[in-house]
Amino acid sequence: MDNSQLIEDLLTRGVSEAIDRKHLEAALQSGKKLRVKLGIDPTSPDLHIGRAVVLWKLRAFQDLGHTAVLIVGDFTGLVGDASDKDAERPMLTEAEVKSNMKTYLDQAFKILDPKKTETHNNSKWLSKLGFHEIAKMASLFGLNEFISRENIAKRMKEGKRVSLHEVLYPLMQGYDSVSIKADVELGGTDQRFNLLAGRTIQPAYDQPAQDILMTNLLEGTDGRKMSSSWGNVINLTDEPNDMFGKVMSIADELVVKYFEYATRMPMDEVKKLEKELSAGANPRDIKKRLAAEIVTLYYDAATASKASNEWEKVFSKKEKPSEIEEMKVKSENIVDVLVETKLAPSKSEAKRLLEQNGVKIDDEVATEDSKVKSGNLIQVGKRKFIKVT
Repeated sequence: MDNSQLIEDLLTRGVSEAIDRKHLEAALQSGKKLRVKLGIDPTSPDLHIGRAVVLWKLRAFQDLGHTAVLIVGDFTGLVGDASDKDAERPMLTEAEVKSNMKTYLDQAFKILDPKKTETHNNSKWLSKLGFHEIAKMASLFGLNEFISRENIAKRMKEGKRVSLHEVLYPLMQGYDSVSIKADVELGGTDQRFNLLAGRTIQPAYDQPAQDILMTNLLEGTDGRKMSSSWGNVINLTDEPNDMFGKVMSIADELVVKYFEYATRMPMDEVKKLEKELSAGANPRDIKKRLAAEIVTLYYDAATASKASNEWEKVFSKKEKPSEIEEMKVKSENIVDVLVETKLAPSKSEAKRLLEQNGVKIDDEVATEDSKVKSGNLIQVGKRKFIKVT
C-alpha cells in the first residue's frame, strides 16, 4: 500500500469526523512531521480493545513517520471526564490513579512502537496551573456551550447534579495540547467537546489550532458501548482463551464492525467477508476468524489456533477446558466463594447469577444455600471455571 492509500485508510477507517479534514490531509501529503496526541485517563487498570481503536490510529500515524505523543492522564484521571457519563463520576484518589496506571504503558506498547513514542503524565503541567491561567482559558468558553452537550443537558433536565469540576475538565484536556504543542489530537466521538477545546485554547497561546480525528465507539460484549464500568470489555491483558471466547460472544451484527475497528485486516478483505455474511455464510464461522485475528494481534497465530481449538472443545463439544485454575477458598458459602474467586465482582452479582441458574457445582445447578468443599468444580456461565482445593 503506497502512502496515498495509507493516508486515505488513516482518514476513513473507523473514522466518524475529521476537523479540519482538508487541512489535515494536506499536512499528511506535504511530508511534514506532525505531533499526534492521544490522552488516556487511568480510570481502570486495564486497556480494552475499544480504547485500542484510537491507539491503532495513533500507530498508523507512527507508521507514516509522525511523532506519537501518548499522555497518561494521571491528573485528569483524578477529576474525571463527564463526556460519556449519565451521572457525576466520583473523583478518584491519587492512590487509585497510581495503582490503575501501573501497567498502562506496557499495555499501550502492545500496539505502539515504544522507541518512537513520546510519553507524558499530565500532572507534570496541570498540577502547576494557578487561578490566573485557569481563568484565562475559562474566558474562552461560555457556560451555555458546556451545558448544551447532550449528556449534560439530559442530566440537568433530570435534576441530576453537575459539578463545577466537570466544567473544568475540557480546559485541562485542551491545555494538554498546548503543553505538548499538538498538531493533531485523536479521540472517540464522545470526546468531541474536549477535543475542540484544544482548538480553542491553542491560539490563545500563539499556537495553531490542532486538527482532530475522531473514531466511532466500539460496542462491548453486551451491545452497549465498551466500558470498564459496565464490565462488557475485551481487555488487552485478557488470557487468549478468554479473549477468544469474549469475541465469540458478541452479537452477529457487530462482526463486520469488529473486523474494521479491532483488526488490521485490509478493508477489501473485510468487505469480502461482509458479502459472504450477506450471502448466507454462517456467522459463527466468520466470528471464529475474527476471534483468531484479534488473539493473533495481541499474542501470535499459534496461540490463536490453540484458543480456537479450546473454544471448540468447551462450547461445541461441551467438554471441560484443558486447563482449569485451582484455588483455595476461606468460605464454604457459594455466594462468598464466587466473590472470593472473582467469578463474581460482588455479592449482589453473585446472587443474581445464582437466581438465573448461571452457576454450577460439579455440573449441578447451584443455589444460594449450596455449600462448597475441596475438590468441587465451580462453573459460571459458559466460560468461567474454578476448581476448589
